[in-house]
Amino acid sequence: MIKADIGSIGGHVRTCDVTTDVVCKLVAEAKESGLIIDYRVWNAGDDTEIFTTHTRGIDNEEIHKLAFDALKAGADNARERGLYGAGQDLLKDAFSGNVRGMGPGVAEMEFEERPADPVVVFTADKTAPGAFNYPICRIFADPFNTAGLVIDPKLHNGFIFDIYDIKGNQMVTLKTPEEYYDMLALIGSTENYVIKRVFSKNKQLGQAAAISTEKLYAVAGKYIGKDDPAAVVRAQSGFPATGEVLEGFALGHLVTGWMRGSHNGPLMPVPLRYSQCTRFDGPPRITGLAFSMKKGKLTEPIDVFDDPAWDITREQCMRVADYLRRHGPFEPHRLPPDAMEYTTLPNVLKKLKSRFKPL
Repeated sequence: MIKADIGSIGGHVRTCDVTTDVVCKLVAEAKESGLIIDYRVWNAGDDTEIFTTHTRGIDNEEIHKLAFDALKAGADNARERGLYGAGQDLLKDAFSGNVRGMGPGVAEMEFEERPADPVVVFTADKTAPGAFNYPICRIFADPFNTAGLVIDPKLHNGFIFDIYDIKGNQMVTLKTPEEYYDMLALIGSTENYVIKRVFSKNKQLGQAAAISTEKLYAVAGKYIGKDDPAAVVRAQSGFPATGEVLEGFALGHLVTGWMRGSHNGPLMPVPLRYSQCTRFDGPPRITGLAFSMKKGKLTEPIDVFDDPAWDITREQCMRVADYLRRHGPFEPHRLPPDAMEYTTLPNVLKKLKSRFKPL
């Protein structure tokens, strides 16, 4: 999965179908040439998502160049048509072997395919990579969420987590359940520590999940928009069941982002048709598409949040959103000062700097 915000209609609302078609055309040509096995291209809010299967491994230059060229062509189309934020996430014009550090979000994994391999792809809008800490932890480490951790021998031994310290530029690998509390001590700080990868302890099964963890401000040196992360999660037969995977999003937990990347808000699970963010540029959204795969060929997707079973979660999210909005510019709706350092607020406060006097 490689994704980026390349331009949208009416502000940061929704990508244009015409622009998405431009991206899709180039990816389709790559399938015809044999570079990739299969693909899907869609939009989640104002982000364009490119999901491909291939046999070239992670960080492959040709695959990354395909995604970069397709997103750049889409951004050019968006710019020509006057869409807002055209090319916003493409921070560099020249491809240099890999899109990491160039703006787009990346979530990749390599594994030996099972006889049946269900995969769920989650795409978020108006939030940051740490938004996945809570649900991924619930899915792979919490028996109150995932019954298989207790009653399925294939899951009972737990999982292995790669956690990135995105401010310290380092990582740590922790195992659950034996290091569960240590892991919670880190990933509860979602702006500092993010889950990047999850692996089964059964080496034959391999990787279970991958999450995009790119931070746009760290690349650009200033705030230019939220990171809008994506995650790819394998399900069933040694991994949590699809229902257990989805259950991780049932709370509508609070995440950072929302308006101008400066507010806390609930992460609302929605079908793709509701992925456009409108209320105060939000609230933050999460969409999910479930695929089955055979020899890299993808089935048609199931829009997993397009179900009235999620109506109560959505209603709760909107009640929380309404409550937080009444706080206006006050915390905890607005983010704390250390998080606001990467927004446009510091430029506003500069004019007051000289007027402060020592106590």
